[in-house]
Amino acid sequence: MSAQGIPGGGPKSALREFLNSEAAGGIILILSAAIAMIIANSPLYALYHHVLHDIQGPVLTKKLGPMTPHLWINDGLMVIFFLYVGLEIKRELVDGRLSTWDKRRLPVIAAAAGMAVPAIIYLVETGGDPALINGWAIPAATDIAFAMGVLALLGKRAPTSLKLFLVTVAIVDDMGAVTIIALFYTEGLAPGWLGLAAAVMAVMYALNRFKVLNLVPYLILTVVLWYAILQSGVHATIAGVLAAFMIPIIPTPGTPDAHDSPLHRLEHAIAPWSSFLIIPLFGFANAGVSLAGVGLGEAFAPVPLGIASGLFLGKQIGIFGSVWLAVKLGIASKLRGATWLQIYAVAALCGIGFTMSLFIGALAFPGNALLIDEAKIGVIMGSVVSALLGYTILRVCPLHPQHEQEEREQEEEVGADGDVESLEDDEDEEVIRA
Repeated sequence: MSAQGIPGGGPKSALREFLNSEAAGGIILILSAAIAMIIANSPLYALYHHVLHDIQGPVLTKKLGPMTPHLWINDGLMVIFFLYVGLEIKRELVDGRLSTWDKRRLPVIAAAAGMAVPAIIYLVETGGDPALINGWAIPAATDIAFAMGVLALLGKRAPTSLKLFLVTVAIVDDMGAVTIIALFYTEGLAPGWLGLAAAVMAVMYALNRFKVLNLVPYLILTVVLWYAILQSGVHATIAGVLAAFMIPIIPTPGTPDAHDSPLHRLEHAIAPWSSFLIIPLFGFANAGVSLAGVGLGEAFAPVPLGIASGLFLGKQIGIFGSVWLAVKLGIASKLRGATWLQIYAVAALCGIGFTMSLFIGALAFPGNALLIDEAKIGVIMGSVVSALLGYTILRVCPLHPQHEQEEREQEEEVGADGDVESLEDDEDEEVIRA
């Protein structure tokens, strides 16, 4: 089935459009990050830093001070990205691959282990130093767009089940990252502004309950919610996720997306802006770190080494180890149409933490430019090595014996109702061990 539509003239599959936009957007993100690194290590660095940090606008909060282009990107535009993340999470929980425990079991186990092990490795590498401990969550994140961009370079050698598994794990991972940001990177709360935020959400909830399907009032209230959260002391991007949970969705289990579902319409509308503008712009604004004077000593300091090790080793150990153990214990079945070596490669790709890791890095060490730059170096090292390993393995390893058949079946399933029936193999144990 073509990615362009579904039988009967219905809307495009949100899943297929998501995979396509994330893959293409991931490639642009890779390029934007590379350009930022080149500029940051060239005579243009002074101009790059000036444009992002020295041009000042209005003061929205005393905590942030005058708004610079960098702040507008991180605390403004990224709210739209988090809105998109929230819409993905709600869609998957209500009407997707996380809608039942049977469907969410393996991705949740993999994501939980894939967040815990990197955090532990970081804490071990940094020796529990109180000045560095706040960075424990930096290597816990997975960048969907970057990882999907790497898979896109592999063409048909990347099984559909692996792409969907990676996306599902990363979405669960995003849920964890959003929770971490809200709980551990929030300080100086303002009860009055929190009360206003709660009131705005109550109005949005009421609109939802009264089945108001027009998106305009929700979007207006989202802007108000953003400003209230910005003033409250909670990071402003959380407003995007909270607003997303209030957007109505019309579930269509086993059938294509409803053309009048507000959540699906908003997700389709935001997708290209998030993938092709906001995330590449964020990568460009945050990946530019000067390597002048950075030698092995600086690159292997506790923070960059802890982050790089957490992303590269922690994700592999946590995700692949938990999937292997879950299959061997009979908790879940092996991914359909994929070999164990391919599953290991995707676990390595989950070590690409770029966008969310850079974002958490800035929150973990506020006002400490040295540690923020060290965190960026660690994120870039861990992400690049993870991408190279995962790509190389998937490029050279043998395909599953039923690869072509599985790809046809899964494409037909996506064309029929917008998603696959299951990520796991339902054959007998002998086939599962193939």
